Amino acid sequence: MPQAAMAVAERTRDSAGTTGSDFAPLLRTVKGQGLLERRTGWYAAGITVNLLALAAVFTGIALLGNTWWVLLLTLPLAVFWSRTAFVGHDAGHAQITGNRRAGRAIGLVHANLLLGMNEAWWNDKHVRHHANPNHIDKDPDVGVGALVWTQKQAAQREGFARRLTRNQARLFFPMLLLEGIALKISGFQYLRRQPVRERALSALLLTAHLGLYATLLLTVMSPGKAVVFALVHHALFGLHLGMAFAPNHKGMEMPDPDGDRWDHLRRQVLTSRNVRGAALTDWFLGGLNYQIEHHLFPSLPRPHLRLAQPLVRAHCEAIGLPYAETGLIESYRQALAHMHEVGAPLR
Repeated sequence: MPQAAMAVAERTRDSAGTTGSDFAPLLRTVKGQGLLERRTGWYAAGITVNLLALAAVFTGIALLGNTWWVLLLTLPLAVFWSRTAFVGHDAGHAQITGNRRAGRAIGLVHANLLLGMNEAWWNDKHVRHHANPNHIDKDPDVGVGALVWTQKQAAQREGFARRLTRNQARLFFPMLLLEGIALKISGFQYLRRQPVRERALSALLLTAHLGLYATLLLTVMSPGKAVVFALVHHALFGLHLGMAFAPNHKGMEMPDPDGDRWDHLRRQVLTSRNVRGAALTDWFLGGLNYQIEHHLFPSLPRPHLRLAQPLVRAHCEAIGLPYAETGLIESYRQALAHMHEVGAPLR
């Protein structure tokens, strides 16, 4: 839920300040440099630019009309839809504003209305992930689904799922092509778990998204072209989002459910991987390439992640804590290698 997401962000902002914590001095340093202060103006400018870009793409669709050339616009639309998803993600973490009502409004507009993705579903899932990243019993991102993340999970697969797991590394990117549609389906399925008032608003916005999207396509192109456009667009959107999230935790440490409890610093650093790069990488991955910093400080505004990185890396080096950082291609290689290893006993 948005309120839960913001509460987690605020607790992280103010917690772990005990004298004996390895996280406490890092928290004081980051706070002392003002990096936890929100950048509402930066976000307002970014949101405005993204909305104008979306409007330009939709105008292009209308101008091109009923021609197969319109499929060329599925790529920029998928790219700017991903920017929209990143805004919704940041709103859920209270990075944009400390006002919960305003933050939820931003999330509802960007997720439910513009993307057709239920922000309540996403925030519920994402808060649980942040609380226990890569924990096999508590992180929904490493639960059994289309993919599995441990050999113990793989050993329990049967039938088609077993064949899928056997080849999951080579099928990972092709499967991401279905993620754009899967996000919509999961959002509608989550409606029945929401309180009645929230459910009504979420359902209204999700339905409005589908209606507006279908109306736009069917108004300017034939039904056949509209279906192809929607499928290609959602495939590219899912691929882009998957490419942004895949490098973050796959192949990193997985806490032993029966072992010692890690503190906040180790739980977040040891399970996360950063991706090196310049401004283009930051833009393409929506700041998620600073995954370690994002997990340590979920409410840290996106433009401050790069500024916090040297502080976090130096602190980890000072206390002898491994700090994982690699290039983008290498991050994918490591993630796929882990998935391949998980499926090895089935081959």
